[in-house]
Amino acid sequence: MYNIVLYFNLILTIRDLQKFPILADYQRALMNFTPRKLNLFLLFKLPSAYLTGVRTKSIDAQKCVVTVKHRWINQNPFKSMFWAVQGMAAELSTGALIMMKIQATQKNISMLVIKNNASFTKKAKGLITFTCNQGNLLDEALQKAIATGEGQTLILTAKGIDMAGVEVSSFDFEWSLKLKQ
Repeated sequence: MYNIVLYFNLILTIRDLQKFPILADYQRALMNFTPRKLNLFLLFKLPSAYLTGVRTKSIDAQKCVVTVKHRWINQNPFKSMFWAVQGMAAELSTGALIMMKIQATQKNISMLVIKNNASFTKKAKGLITFTCNQGNLLDEALQKAIATGEGQTLILTAKGIDMAGVEVSSFDFEWSLKLKQ
């Protein structure tokens, strides 16, 4: 029965991709950007983030979810999570979403953080989940950058929520997106 369901889903996916070419781009991007691949990327390209426990949990066309657990290696002298570790997790939640969307456009687009603002409202202890759910805003900025050829800036927010559902921190990253010639 399970094989039949998988086969049926594959047929639906192929038909959808034939009807709507834009879905094909997102499907390719989603297939290439999995939490496992992003976590391997961290291990080899950003080992400090990996060693401190930053992990991607999910990514789709609208949001990216990254978690980090308070441990000895990422604590500050006050026995809560060091702010820079929270910043790495927050930046990854915004940056991975941008990387996925850029790949979906199949254009050569540069991305750069040009400004960062953070606020901390509670000690970060336990498992903290950072979510960026501004995929629509990112789509608009990328479309405008491609259409005009001019650099675009946008602010993406990642909020850190603890296990009790309380916000412990909020990070705003101003990103610059520019189509390369």
